[in-house]
Amino acid sequence: MESVDILSMIDNETRPCKTKSKKRKWREIEAIKEKYRLQRELSDMDVALEIELEQLAR
Repeated sequence: MESVDILSMIDNETRPCKTKSKKRKWREIEAIKEKYRLQRELSDMDVALEIELEQLAR
């Protein structure tokens, strides 16, 4: 009976760690996605700026 209690205590202690780990990984994924989105936006702006400069130079 004691071993069952010990196992249930171990399960209860490990569960929060798993959810925290999942949340942390999800936040890391979201941060990476945001970084790439910003890079795309900035590269789009740079391309548009270059085109405008070329048109002004003509």
